[in-house]
Amino acid sequence: MKLKYIVFASLFLFVITLQAQIDRTQQPKPGPSPTISLEVPYTFQLKNGMKVLVVENHKLPKVSYSLRIDNAPIYDGDKAGISGILGAMLGNGTTTISKDAFNEEVDFLGAQMNFGSSSAFASSLTKYSERILELMADAAINPLFVEEEFQKEKEKALEGLKSNKKSVDAVASRVSNALSYGKKHPYGEFTTEETLNNITLDNVRSYYQKYFNPTNAYLVVVGDVSISEVKKTVNKYFKNWEKGLDLTTNITASTPNLPTTQINFVDMPNAVQSSIEFTNNVNLKMSDADYHAVLLANYILGGGGEGYLFLNLREDKGYTYGSYSSISPNKYVGNFSATASVRNAVTDSSVVAMLGEIKRIRTEKVTAERLRDAKAKYVGSFVLALESPETIARYALNVEINDLPADFYKNYLSKINAVTADDIMRVANKYFKADQGRIVIVGKGSEVIPNLEKTGIPIKYYDEYANPVEKPVFSKPIPNGVTVTTVIDDYFKAIGGKDKAKTVKTVSATANVTVDGVPFPLSASIKTMVPNKESMEMTAPGMGKLMAQKFNGTTGYSEQQGMRKDLTAEEIADKKAERSIFPELDFTQENSLLESVVSIDGVDHYKVKTMKGDDAVYNFYSTETGLLTQTESKEDMQGQEVTNVVTYSNYQEVNGVKLPFVTKIKVGPQNLVINSTTVKVNEDVTDADFN
Repeated sequence: MKLKYIVFASLFLFVITLQAQIDRTQQPKPGPSPTISLEVPYTFQLKNGMKVLVVENHKLPKVSYSLRIDNAPIYDGDKAGISGILGAMLGNGTTTISKDAFNEEVDFLGAQMNFGSSSAFASSLTKYSERILELMADAAINPLFVEEEFQKEKEKALEGLKSNKKSVDAVASRVSNALSYGKKHPYGEFTTEETLNNITLDNVRSYYQKYFNPTNAYLVVVGDVSISEVKKTVNKYFKNWEKGLDLTTNITASTPNLPTTQINFVDMPNAVQSSIEFTNNVNLKMSDADYHAVLLANYILGGGGEGYLFLNLREDKGYTYGSYSSISPNKYVGNFSATASVRNAVTDSSVVAMLGEIKRIRTEKVTAERLRDAKAKYVGSFVLALESPETIARYALNVEINDLPADFYKNYLSKINAVTADDIMRVANKYFKADQGRIVIVGKGSEVIPNLEKTGIPIKYYDEYANPVEKPVFSKPIPNGVTVTTVIDDYFKAIGGKDKAKTVKTVSATANVTVDGVPFPLSASIKTMVPNKESMEMTAPGMGKLMAQKFNGTTGYSEQQGMRKDLTAEEIADKKAERSIFPELDFTQENSLLESVVSIDGVDHYKVKTMKGDDAVYNFYSTETGLLTQTESKEDMQGQEVTNVVTYSNYQEVNGVKLPFVTKIKVGPQNLVINSTTVKVNEDVTDADFN
């Protein structure tokens, strides 16, 4: 039973259009290059090894403190995830002040403060700067490690893993890193439930003592301060931070780039779109002569809405909402990647288009206009960023930890402007390895593999934890004697019987609803009546009714925040076609087809196809329980075909018939979850509810 939940293609759609009347026939003349004046930090070092960099800026009465511990990448092994737990626990009180008192004082002073496993940041008004520095130092040097907080953070981490289990993007990121760097490399390892459960509070304490120390620490102070005062206060609050051991970390070499480009495919049968990432490792440091040219080359290829990738895959072909590239310089091992999330049907075409654009920038000289625009972007963003004290701190730190010349940022714009079209082609060939790339794809194999095989690119298969596997069997033969009739009969037996289902004339449900991008809780009231009457109202605390949709069997309307729109003739016809609360009552050998046996989350399901007008709807029934667990359909949304996936779970008996109490709906990138709190059968529903 599908309770006829009403799904809107876009929830709370607000469109604001701004049209600027400008003469686009005339190219604006570039202005003079701005003069960059960056303060050279005053530097001193404490006896414990911590280096302090001070940049005075008296424009505003504010001060920021940025602490960075520049350890080499750390491999956590069978305790992967420990650094995340440590970072979450730091800043939650100290041995001298409780968590609540600590947080309350920070809030009272109007300050900001946050911690990571190897970093800290704080900012405040000048008049509170000493106290904020004292609190920050106290939290860094005397952290409060208690079992209760440890268990809370551990549970949060475990819940995060569970929520990402079926996330195509999360799986793609994990597998891509593991294959690109290697599972034994700090950048390639990943957290699992097993590694989290291996971690104890004592492990966190030991990790902190070993790695969170001043030996490789840098404190950058930016703002309305004096050098003398900073030296006094920093020494006062950090002098007792005990010096640690000089750490010599042997980092496992990263996985070498492939000899030839190949596809590494992860099958996720629940995926409604494919995540594609082209990637190769690079040897690129900020101190390299190629650095500025590579930044521009990446921007031209995929740095934004003007990039080759975006213009091709989004603007020209409509394969995706966006396609981008990135280059990550690193003093250990860097990475280049190009990404896109696309419809299943165009996965192979998107791969071909992505490779085509990467090859284009390697073989086709960029135009003078495009190069000029890319330079203008970097000049503008660089100058704008200088308004932020955090940026100044980051630049000062970059110079120190990346062994950059003192005038690196002073000469930044001249280096950008000196890049030529020949430079772009040269660095693209050096760093964008179109013929040695790893194309990680996570998607629904049954829909995308046949066409991917036609590209001629070799394909290797992996599971969601980057373990090599054999090519999946996307469908299994239908057992002898199994037909649409037997599948539907088993479904009715599972929910309480066909005769019982026929007695259900109305269903009334209240539910809690969560929607991606909606930061407040929603409540829904949903009612249906045989043969095709339906009503849904959505409310939010303090906001009243946000949206509603009604159909009384003849006419209907939708309403969003007081804006009412009558249903179209086509929409009315679709609703009139619904003849039962249980569509399966109308399934026959003539209007439905048992296509195959497929696996969903490791459980075999019968895949049944029915037609709704000209559109196919696929229902998936568990071979183990007989219950309906998932439906799939396609619709046009803003000119793009998207797949709607609805999953049903937590079946509970109501008046002798089992109904799903949890419904999860995915429409393109949008996710909606309906958790029913009450469900009534043949109660509390009248004709008036649908008007």
